[in-house]
Amino acid sequence: MTIRLPGTARTTRLLAATVVLGGLLLGTAAPALAGAPERAALRAAARAEAPATVTVTGHGRAAAAPDLAILSVGVEATRKTAKEAMAAQNTAAEALLAVLHKQGITERDIRTDSLSLSPVYTQNAAGESKVTGYQAGQSFSAKIRDIDRTGQVIGAVNDATGEAGRINGVVFDVADPSALRVKAREAAYQDAYDKAAQHARLSGHVLGRLVSLSEGESVRPGPGAVGALHADEPSVPLAPGDIEEQVTVSAVFELV
Repeated sequence: MTIRLPGTARTTRLLAATVVLGGLLLGTAAPALAGAPERAALRAAARAEAPATVTVTGHGRAAAAPDLAILSVGVEATRKTAKEAMAAQNTAAEALLAVLHKQGITERDIRTDSLSLSPVYTQNAAGESKVTGYQAGQSFSAKIRDIDRTGQVIGAVNDATGEAGRINGVVFDVADPSALRVKAREAAYQDAYDKAAQHARLSGHVLGRLVSLSEGESVRPGPGAVGALHADEPSVPLAPGDIEEQVTVSAVFELV
């Protein structure tokens, strides 16, 4: 048997089901809606707690008088045969080394930089190249620790090697650059600190703690050098100048 409810009863039951379902939906969404303001508040608090910072770059320099001269010298000889060229080069090199030792330069301060043997070409009237001889050469670097005697050493080398000798140049430097680098680093940090303190003052803050510090590669502008020369005087006048070390640092400071 089928019982049909009056229209009013069906309507009442439908409304009741709608109310129950609506309550379930509201109950489910409530935690999510409540959590959104909390997350926003946490993000705002995190932003408020993050301190302002300033990033600066500091540059420092330090200079000192050189205490070392590095002399680049060599010998060359050209002969008809390779054997003769090498023999002549060996004789000139031995004379060069002997005079360096006589000038007080020790074995540990003399180094062979290069040794070469190459043919010498000559073009005939027809434009054809022909080997007419050989050139042999050898170059050395010598450290002169008493730089006041550098000119005297150059003159002595020139006298000993004659036409075969080659004075390729001289470079002035400091034997131990670490002390110079320490001074340049101190100057670089002070420069960075002063810049950060000025930025803090200009922005109405107080300079806080150091957050991070990094140092770039130290730079040494090319040490004073004298190019190739051929000296006829017994002593060559030279001006060593100063040797400079440069350091750059990057620093981050808090602003409070």
